[in-house]
Amino acid sequence: MTSKHPGDQGIPPDSVAASRPRTPAELLRSRHYLAALALAGLLGVPVALASYGFLQLSLYAQRGLFGELPHALGLGREPVWWPLPLVAFGGLVVGLVIRYLPGSGGESPVDGFSPGGPPTARHLPGIALAALGTLAFGAVLGPEAPLIALGGGLAALAVRALKRGAPKQAVALIGAAGSFAAISTLLGSPLLGAFLLMEIASAGTGLTSVLLVPGLLASGLGALIFVGLDSVTGLVKPSLVIPNLPEVRELTVAQFCWAVVIGVGAALLGTAIRHLGAVLRGWVRRRVVVATTAAGLVVGLLACLYAVLTGKSTSDVLFSGQEALGPLLEHSSEYSAGTLVLLLGAKALAYGVSLSAFRGGPVFPAMFLGATAGLALSHLPGLTPVPAAAMGIGALCVTMLGLPLVSVLLATLLLLSSGLVVMPLVIVSVVVAYVVRAWLPSVPPESPSEG
Repeated sequence: MTSKHPGDQGIPPDSVAASRPRTPAELLRSRHYLAALALAGLLGVPVALASYGFLQLSLYAQRGLFGELPHALGLGREPVWWPLPLVAFGGLVVGLVIRYLPGSGGESPVDGFSPGGPPTARHLPGIALAALGTLAFGAVLGPEAPLIALGGGLAALAVRALKRGAPKQAVALIGAAGSFAAISTLLGSPLLGAFLLMEIASAGTGLTSVLLVPGLLASGLGALIFVGLDSVTGLVKPSLVIPNLPEVRELTVAQFCWAVVIGVGAALLGTAIRHLGAVLRGWVRRRVVVATTAAGLVVGLLACLYAVLTGKSTSDVLFSGQEALGPLLEHSSEYSAGTLVLLLGAKALAYGVSLSAFRGGPVFPAMFLGATAGLALSHLPGLTPVPAAAMGIGALCVTMLGLPLVSVLLATLLLLSSGLVVMPLVIVSVVVAYVVRAWLPSVPPESPSEG
């Protein structure tokens, strides 16, 4: 009988140990992991600085184009037609980037977030330019997807520069840490960033916490850098928290019934938006520069029509909704049910068109639309604005992103102490939307001929 002991076959026991997968405890004690942890912490600082600069540049450009430029041209306040040329020009910029620069300006946002390695150095300029063309000129997408890509790409670039021929696993690990640092600066919480990237990666092994630690360290140090920069520059740090909302004291049976209704409605609305984006994406790919410019015109036209019909600002429809969400919730009593329905329709169409052609993230538009839908329904019996908005945010986020844990956290983080009170309602609406979404027709993926 042949012995199966490694030593009996001339194989050193250490070689066998090295060839088998390491446990989480062994990884934590390894010298290479500690070196990666230290490098992730060091890279968290410059990545946070770059993310801070990118976010402030996009906000500064946005305010300059829509606030200061009309005054400089002698037009006074922003004319109602102003979004038409600006969003169209942004579409032209994004179309040219997609057509002519490496990397097509990043991933199409129609499919939400998808796991993958960090982009290469030659793709980073196109990702940054396409994101600025989207964010600054008013398309209905957010900065989170470009930040994840830019943070991961910059960190991976640093690893490759420090060590030629670095292993792919090391590049991927440090790239993920860079993505952590970048996205946490936007979401305002390293833990929320961790949940987001964990669900994106669909991590379900015992290695999850070990792989998240470098990213948590990088994002924590990055958050400290942001605090210092805020005090030095006087600029406002983005925040998901809305402090001046009415307190929610108790839940009712009627609200739980509404949670089911909102979950189903959000799944239908979100799926329709995603399908609109997917259908239009195929058309955009055939004539990308012309079609992306036309998409910008459509978004601008929707904003103009909403402003003419309601007397409200075009900024309600334009942009990601990141800055408009707080004022909408705080001043919801100033919006009639009809105005909210018009806003929901215009923003949803603009969102679907932006998904098809522009480059950006799907989180903030989903949050704004979910809040708008909830506020519109709060005019009906048995439902108050704050719980309705929270349920709408969670349900539409899970429909657009497919990430249930993050969707619950996004909805409840907004409300401070009331977030814990309404969390059961949010969970019900998110679960209902998540299940209904699975039963609805799936969005066709981007074909190789389109990408």
